[in-house]
Amino acid sequence: MTLSSVVFVGGGNMAGALMGGLVRSGWAASAISVIEPEASRRAVLEASLGVRALGTADPTLGDAECVVWAVKPQLFQAAAAPCAAHIAGALQLSVMAGIRSDAIVRATGSDRVVRAMPNTPALIGKGISGLYARPAVSPDECVEVERLLAPTGEALWVEREEQLDAVTALSGSGPAYVFYVLEAWIDAGVELGLSPAQSRQLALSTLAGATALAQDAGEPPEVLRQRVTSKGGTTHAAISSLDADGVKAAFLRALKAAHRRAAELGDEFGR
Repeated sequence: MTLSSVVFVGGGNMAGALMGGLVRSGWAASAISVIEPEASRRAVLEASLGVRALGTADPTLGDAECVVWAVKPQLFQAAAAPCAAHIAGALQLSVMAGIRSDAIVRATGSDRVVRAMPNTPALIGKGISGLYARPAVSPDECVEVERLLAPTGEALWVEREEQLDAVTALSGSGPAYVFYVLEAWIDAGVELGLSPAQSRQLALSTLAGATALAQDAGEPPEVLRQRVTSKGGTTHAAISSLDADGVKAAFLRALKAAHRRAAELGDEFGR
């Protein structure tokens, strides 16, 4: 199968990134609709992408082969209610955090549900999405979901839905961890006598370069770290200080806290 029509419920940043990617990859704007209650946002989407923007659901939703859920978790039930009568025959793709597939089945009448957990670098095509498909979703439909998400970056399928909580902790929340480290890195550079601009350039370039090296090298990060950590050298002094402060253990606790909260959100909004 090849999807040829899609409707987005919610027109925020992630939905906008997806719609923009589809248009740039050759989709006809006329094949894309979005339901967005905020008039100013509808005007932006119509003007910038040429998609059809609606304030509320209407019977034309029945023409959509795929519905992409992109509203805040706490708004899902209210957003789904006026759509349900029109979309039971469509593939359902959710980019919402916390809303479990059982809840989407009940709200839409469709058992063909794929859940995606993207992250914010998707906005520049550099993200990664964790994906889970219910058994009713066909292999061809999984391929089509990957095609829809391709403009946002990479995709990684998981076998069990509960694994999406780990994806949320690791990559969904992950950009914030990187920004947190960058804050500290830049502040340290300033304290050591560099300007904020110099510190920012050095930190960003070092992070980007080290990440690219890790991707290309095909070796564990531990091996790469050991290669630049000479006994008694400057890097060894820094790593020893981090180890003494228990940074690895603290990082593990942080991701476990994010994982726990992801499960709690599922219990709160997604059952």
